[in-house]
Amino acid sequence: MSRTLNLGILAHIDAGKTSLTERLLHAAGVIDEIGSVDDGSTQTDSLALERQRGITIKSAVVSFVVGDVTVNLIDTPGHPDFIAEVERSLSVLDGAVLVISAVEGVQAQTRVLMRALRRLRIPTLIFVNKTDRSGARYESLLESISSRLTPAIVAMGSVSEIGTRGARSTPFDAADAGFISHLVDVLAEYDDALLAAYVHDPSAVSYDRLRTALAEQTKRARTHPVFFGSAITGAGLDSLMAGITQLLPAAEGTVDGPGSGTVFKVERGAAGEKIAYVRMFSGVVRTREKLRFQGGKEGKVTAISVFDRGPAVRRMSVKAGQIGKIWGLADIQIGDTIGVPPPLGRQHNFSPPTLETVIVPVRPEDKGALHVALTQLAEQDPLINLRQDEIRQEISVSLYGEVQKEVIEATLADEFGIAVTCQETTTICIEQPAGSGAALEIIDKGDNPYLATVGLRVDPAPAGSGVQFRLGVELGSMPYAFFKAVEQTVKETLLQGIHGWQVLDCVVTMTHSGYWARQSHSHATFDKSMSSTAGDFRYLTPLVLMDALRQAGTVVHEPMHRFHLEIPADTIGTVQPILVRLRGIPLTSEIRGSVCRLEGDIPAARVHELDRLLPSLTRGEGVLECAFDHYEPVRDTPPGRSRTDRNPLNRKEYLQFTRR
Repeated sequence: MSRTLNLGILAHIDAGKTSLTERLLHAAGVIDEIGSVDDGSTQTDSLALERQRGITIKSAVVSFVVGDVTVNLIDTPGHPDFIAEVERSLSVLDGAVLVISAVEGVQAQTRVLMRALRRLRIPTLIFVNKTDRSGARYESLLESISSRLTPAIVAMGSVSEIGTRGARSTPFDAADAGFISHLVDVLAEYDDALLAAYVHDPSAVSYDRLRTALAEQTKRARTHPVFFGSAITGAGLDSLMAGITQLLPAAEGTVDGPGSGTVFKVERGAAGEKIAYVRMFSGVVRTREKLRFQGGKEGKVTAISVFDRGPAVRRMSVKAGQIGKIWGLADIQIGDTIGVPPPLGRQHNFSPPTLETVIVPVRPEDKGALHVALTQLAEQDPLINLRQDEIRQEISVSLYGEVQKEVIEATLADEFGIAVTCQETTTICIEQPAGSGAALEIIDKGDNPYLATVGLRVDPAPAGSGVQFRLGVELGSMPYAFFKAVEQTVKETLLQGIHGWQVLDCVVTMTHSGYWARQSHSHATFDKSMSSTAGDFRYLTPLVLMDALRQAGTVVHEPMHRFHLEIPADTIGTVQPILVRLRGIPLTSEIRGSVCRLEGDIPAARVHELDRLLPSLTRGEGVLECAFDHYEPVRDTPPGRSRTDRNPLNRKEYLQFTRR
């Protein structure tokens, strides 16, 4: 019986993951010739920009067969600016291979990826690549993996002639006493019976039992086997492929179960049609079937392709365990669930982008085309968070880093023919309510020009809870459409608080409601001037909400990154004053031999400067790893952000534009 395994290949940039993908495809007979990242001839880097830069920007799927296992291999980006693309792929994986360079070792992005894999409990093998390169390491690298990633590792073989073109990997077996002893030590952490049996009589614990236990604990993401080899020469590939099929779990789910799938990628076809990449967890989706997905939306499937022995091929259906491309779902978005929700733990968990930039077309007449192009890019990466300022005619996007900004510029030029410039990158802050506030506007009272009564109260909520809308009035007190208009407008309005930043972590309660019922003249013609509409509530809600928010007050918070810094111990006296100047706060420090490790917090706005200064401060030996961790109140004067709406904080100005 055939099995399916959805496998992710992850790594720090330049560790060789795309080269490993090529080698696996060649070994499985999918391709006749191994492509080169440098030459731009690889199977998974299909974008022109990926070929030019020699990096992976978008995740790509390709399939191959090993024995009775069909492997859907997902090649993910290695640059930290594209971590959201990686995280989207993680939610659909059964297992992963984390690639580490035998020369450079554990790098900043390696640790970020391993933390994500462990958080989601994704079974993971480690492949140490480039054993044929000068400077490749074995023992010291295993120690580094154990101390910096996880101690629950098992080296699966030895390497001879390491650091030379002739480097070879030899798998350990039952005759290697050191391997058996270490294997027992690692497995005993979760298997008391095995430890007791081994202590009582080592000969009574068979090698087959140890291999079975290793497979079981690897599939539970408790243990991580480590393989050594070279994607360029093919050394160690047989052992790795055996590990993939024997130690990682096949896809679960049944075709007889209810339909359930997750969309992890969206792209546009040659004719501009939307194509959704879906991992099916159970059930079957068929051509011409009507599908319902999030937000009550639906679409009719017009075509399906399923990945099989290379690229996707047309099929009439995609079933549990498979990855397919689906046409016909015009309103589908990344992260949408098809059918019933996927298993727990499969939901996305993205760190928010902490930077943004304004994108300006070189030719003013391209403004309309630029908006259309960026809208399509936002479909492929929702965390771009497209933000249009109608007043200043500016468009801004959210970013994870400067490389992502360069890629967006190049993509707009290459794929859409739009030349743009990007303004200086700035930090994205948020606002949180400082206290509680309430406001009320009543129909036909004061200068309320709308046929609506709206009362709102704003209260602080726990960090990370987002925005919650609640009703403090009877649901039947007015038409449901009016309540829905208020709820939607509340969430839209809170995208810009008192200082212009998005307001998070609050509860908004509707305390008062009122409307004028549908009125008509004697000849039964509907008279809009005498009747409330949803528009009345949409126009009035921002005024009431911002009055309540102003009463509550808000505190601007800036994003903070958790940094992990490794520097030569003798440079700490030089580095620490710079950290203080950049408002970095070391929380822990440790000196081991000639290396000092610092961990702490630093404002996101200062990370780029620290990264730029580090080489000169540490003789080029410093290694910095940073990732978003939390928000903290701004100590000094809070920064503001230009508003893109009709400014409900200024009642006179707002009513000029929105009067009924």
